[in-house]
Amino acid sequence: MSDDKLYFQFGLTKAFACNYLAQQQERLIVITNSELLNDENYQRLLASGFRRSGDQVYKPHCEQCNACESIRLPVKDFKPSKSQKRIIATNKDLSLQLSHEAKPEYFDLYKRYIDTVHQDGTMFPANKEQYQGFIFSSKISQLFIEIYLEDKLVSVAVCDSLPNALSALYTFYDPTLAKRSLGKFSIIKQIEICQLLSKDLLYLGYQIDECDKMNYKKQYKPHQRLNNDLWVSTNK
Repeated sequence: MSDDKLYFQFGLTKAFACNYLAQQQERLIVITNSELLNDENYQRLLASGFRRSGDQVYKPHCEQCNACESIRLPVKDFKPSKSQKRIIATNKDLSLQLSHEAKPEYFDLYKRYIDTVHQDGTMFPANKEQYQGFIFSSKISQLFIEIYLEDKLVSVAVCDSLPNALSALYTFYDPTLAKRSLGKFSIIKQIEICQLLSKDLLYLGYQIDECDKMNYKKQYKPHQRLNNDLWVSTNK
């Protein structure tokens, strides 16, 4: 059995303005030797509250705030709500394909999404260097969930494919189809794919109850949140 987890080294960033909560300062614990990453030890890091951006793995370590909570779904227990069933019905005309390789046409969809939906965010305006540095990892296996309307690619959900879990990294979609709730629909599809692949968990990143852009994840129930290094189940 690999003991790579024994060799990770950690650093602490300086405080900087939080991207999610106004007036808050953010600090991160980061892994400084990410060359040791692989699917198995990244799954262990996820279970300890870490997450990745590109090949950088981090978790919040804020002195005055603990609003970011890691959230994951035990997929065999998931039951769609009434609103989620409506989203499924609305998108019954869409088809889905899986790819283990990114395709060139992803970037155009990503750019249109960022430049329309997230003009107030740190990723605006989108460019290829930022896209490559954020989405892709040279160490972790990835799965790309493509959603099509007829023959047109309208959404891509980027996941890390780990031994017993998928980790939802990012979803981008055609901004002209916002009424379809493709972001929420893609989470439902990721749950279904976890079930098909016999994976127990879907990691959704950080839930921030006070942030409107980050509190949708709690709508998927039941879920678990990491609290004081323990995963606590909740249906709230």
